[in-house]
Amino acid sequence: MSSSSNSHKAILYAFLANLGIALAKTWAAFFTGSGSMTAEAIHSFADCGNQMLLYLGIHQSQRPADAEHPMAYGKLSYFWSFIVAILLFSVGGLFSIYEGWHKLSSSEPLHQPSVGLVVLAVSVILEALSLRGCIAQITPLRGDRSLWDWLKTTRNAELVVVLGEDIAALVGLTFALIGLGLATTTGDTVYDALGSIAIGAVLVAVSVFVASHIKTLLVGRSAEPELEMVIKKVINEDPNVTKLWNLITLQFGPDIMVAAKIGMSEELRVGEVIPNINSLEERIKRTVPEVRWCFMELDNKD
Repeated sequence: MSSSSNSHKAILYAFLANLGIALAKTWAAFFTGSGSMTAEAIHSFADCGNQMLLYLGIHQSQRPADAEHPMAYGKLSYFWSFIVAILLFSVGGLFSIYEGWHKLSSSEPLHQPSVGLVVLAVSVILEALSLRGCIAQITPLRGDRSLWDWLKTTRNAELVVVLGEDIAALVGLTFALIGLGLATTTGDTVYDALGSIAIGAVLVAVSVFVASHIKTLLVGRSAEPELEMVIKKVINEDPNVTKLWNLITLQFGPDIMVAAKIGMSEELRVGEVIPNINSLEERIKRTVPEVRWCFMELDNKD
């Protein structure tokens, strides 16, 4: 299963869950007057928009190369993922903090907060299902690595964003439940306002983490270490390669560019060198299908 296919499914699960949650939260926010619920409704609608942008990024990143973009458009998925991180920070995080701060000075009582609690409880279930779907798509990609190790090394921006959104949503719902629950039992709406502020803080923290991860991909990041090791192994196993002087890989969305400086046996005749290099490049692409471009340079030093 391709990384792009995994991303499509994770985005679809998240979009469907968030759309249903957003509609339920909006109704509950108007009905109860809860600041936490309002923050959560805005967060869910923002997530729906974010998932549409992630899908747009995947679609645009699959455009073929042209004269002005010889390495194709793979990095567009990183651009749109970075935009999502900004929206998560501003629309989700900062607005939730503002809403909570505004509610701190409001003495308006909540109206039937039990309705909001029920909606939040259902939302937790739906978000948990969305998170489960996301992790199911990540599992075949991370292999034996822990989820944290995969997060630190993966070049899949879309799955990182969806996972971050799902985790932020579950933590935010927990804070909303606590805040609204305390406001219901004590009659003090300050707890509800504090819940909204806590939700905003979580969204800001997650957005900063996601943005910092995607920044490295936008600047230019190598292929995952495991794939680099496989590429090195293929090169070193070639009987005519005497030395791998240097290897550079760059990630372009789902595709990888490989550039290697190698030494080859001096016993090879000139007419044998080119077919040998072509055969080596074919083996690299066959072993690591993500490799789209492969450039070999012959040299006797680094």
